[in-house]
Amino acid sequence: MNTKVNIAGIELKNPVMTASGTFGSGMEYAELTDIGRLGAIVTKGVANVPWEGNPTPRVTEVGNGMLNAIGLQNPGVDVFVERDLPFLEKYDIPVIVNVCGHTVEEYCAVVERLNDTYVSMYEINVSCPNVKQGALAFGQDAAVLEETTRAIKAVSAKPVIMKLSPNVTSIKDMALAAQAGGADAISLINTLIGMKIDIERKCFVLANKTGGYSGPAVKPVALRMVYEVAHAVDIPVIGMGGISSAEDAIEFIMAGATAIAVGTANFVDPAATAKVVAGIEAYMNRKGIEDLAEIRKIL
Repeated sequence: MNTKVNIAGIELKNPVMTASGTFGSGMEYAELTDIGRLGAIVTKGVANVPWEGNPTPRVTEVGNGMLNAIGLQNPGVDVFVERDLPFLEKYDIPVIVNVCGHTVEEYCAVVERLNDTYVSMYEINVSCPNVKQGALAFGQDAAVLEETTRAIKAVSAKPVIMKLSPNVTSIKDMALAAQAGGADAISLINTLIGMKIDIERKCFVLANKTGGYSGPAVKPVALRMVYEVAHAVDIPVIGMGGISSAEDAIEFIMAGATAIAVGTANFVDPAATAKVVAGIEAYMNRKGIEDLAEIRKIL
């Protein structure tokens, strides 16, 4: 039974990875689940300098999911290299670093800093506000996305995954722009923009007013977008958005995803990723499937 997948020349023993921002760098979960079972670890967003993030409150539960407005708080790439990478090197799995920035130069600075490290791939968070474009996210303008992808690829020594925002008119156009810019793979979806109001206190629940909506409720939207993108581009697609079970993961693979990422489910069950891996294997055994390629993109 072959569960291996290949993304831009990097082999994963199975298609299950973590979604950025939901698993730290793995240290927080190491005593709660078998990290070695994963196909890859995707880290929390890493910037060129420390980011404080947004004011609190910045997380709230909502119907069938959660809203977060963390603001990509992180200690910066130097701390990541000194503290997190030594831990990750103990595991025989690819490490994908989620990279965030306010300018193209900031993205490139992180990539160049990590080029000579153990890191396997970069996942570029293009939902960040572009300070040179009036705070419009890099991933909301096809021309800017293509230009950003090309600039990062020019300095990267490792494969580049562009993580797309669903908050656009056409996800297909964004995917094609990323591919045109030289992306090695695409991951989607990032969170939908949402809001919650406390009617008793007559105020926004989140200090930031809006936040990223994730969890089971976004899965139908994510699945449709993954299907659309996987049938439009010629590079691997990593699907995410509301995946909390093996059944969810298999739906995304059948829709065209090469690999999948589990996110919000980690907050509910720290062992969610390992259970998805086991569930995919059980499904393949039950159906007599010898290779995941047999069911990938069959719809």
